[in-house]
Amino acid sequence: MKPITRRTFVSCAGQCSAALATATMLGPSRLARGQSANDQVRVAILGTGGKGTQHVGNFSAVPGVKVVTVCDADRDRAAAAAKKHEALKLETETDLRRVLDRKDIDAVCIATPNHWHALATVWACEAGKDVYVEKPVAHDIWQGQQMIAAARRHDRIVQAGTQRRSDPGWKQAIQTIHSGEFGRILRVRLPFYSLRQSIGHVDAPQAPPSSVDYNLWAGPAPMSPIMRKRFHYDWHWFWETGNGELGNNGPHILDLARWAIGADALPRSIVSAGGRYVWNDNGQTPNTHVVYYDYEPAPIIIEIRNLPKQTGVRASDVMQQLRAGVIIECEGATFRGLNGGAFYDDKGERIRKVDGDNGRGHPANFIAAVRSRKRSDLNCEIAEGYLSTALCLVGNISHRVGAAASTEKLNSPDKLFSDAVDRMVQHLQANDVDVTKHPLTLGATLQIDPKAQRFINTPQAESANALLRKSCRAPFVFPETA
Repeated sequence: MKPITRRTFVSCAGQCSAALATATMLGPSRLARGQSANDQVRVAILGTGGKGTQHVGNFSAVPGVKVVTVCDADRDRAAAAAKKHEALKLETETDLRRVLDRKDIDAVCIATPNHWHALATVWACEAGKDVYVEKPVAHDIWQGQQMIAAARRHDRIVQAGTQRRSDPGWKQAIQTIHSGEFGRILRVRLPFYSLRQSIGHVDAPQAPPSSVDYNLWAGPAPMSPIMRKRFHYDWHWFWETGNGELGNNGPHILDLARWAIGADALPRSIVSAGGRYVWNDNGQTPNTHVVYYDYEPAPIIIEIRNLPKQTGVRASDVMQQLRAGVIIECEGATFRGLNGGAFYDDKGERIRKVDGDNGRGHPANFIAAVRSRKRSDLNCEIAEGYLSTALCLVGNISHRVGAAASTEKLNSPDKLFSDAVDRMVQHLQANDVDVTKHPLTLGATLQIDPKAQRFINTPQAESANALLRKSCRAPFVFPETA
């Protein structure tokens, strides 16, 4: 069977094949065409890894929703998801373009690898589908901008999967902070200390699993040689397809931090430090990483560690009793938490507990907005989700245009960043890393024009701006009008 293409395929470089005009362009979904808000909402799940398979159950549990199709470029994965939810009698598909061409599907949940998120969203909007897209919503800054433009142009409901925006506990905590009860926010710390393992080292390209259509899996990304033992999941640690730990779990906690300080734009500048240590594997992204976001009214700093607290110990470091979460330091109290949390006084005594539910109502919130046709009903509309993803993207750009630096050069006039780097060095030394032989990469200090969403006034601005948009592999390309 020849692969189905969409009529609107055009090359990011302006190249196009005449064969791309063969697909059918769909109009608005049944609901947007005036169907009753009580009608069943028919959903397709794109991507059937752990999160996508979980979303089959999440959306099926929402009243009035029927999940009809699961799609994955790995046919065995799609079949496994269908079997796990056998009672739903799910159809399976390998090419998401065929799913988008179906008139009987109202919405899609996108849980593909990261490099597919934005293009699948834009195509879905073109096809008249509403979209729930997992984090990070985009693989580069330009792609995220196209997602927002497509949602507006086609009047689509698009929700980002940073689900704690739907957590009643977090809503309560944010309301308390914004009320000023505990004074102004001083800073937000984001520890993410999560143990991971080396992905191993291979000297020669590996074959994809026989069940995978590698052309469809790669999509807009290059069909590069596969330099990893585990095909699935470990794509996270390669720049062509993933965004490292900062883009993997960073969007969740950065979104909460940005919500807390009320930031509705990128920060005025960023700086980072980190690298990939101990593992000696094929991975490209940092496993130890600090990024400082120079925001007003309060800075945000994220500290990522995938190594143990020290060599030979199977446990992570801890910051203020958290291995992963959000620490919002105010003048009169500190909030600490992730799935729920509490406010503490300056002596560490708990003032008030906040119960959370990890945002389990997020899919239902999306479906409610699909029915109402009101973007304002969404708890994390795509413009919000994109901005939190963008913080991860610019943090990674700082790292990628940075350079190895001695510990002396890592000194910063900002004490918050300098102290975090000192802790990182101590952490690496506890893991037997000699930072004189394996120095940290000091990311570029990048000034940002928040409105233009470009880097300015720094020596590395040109090379950093070059990473704001990557090319796409035809025919998996964005439409010219996006």
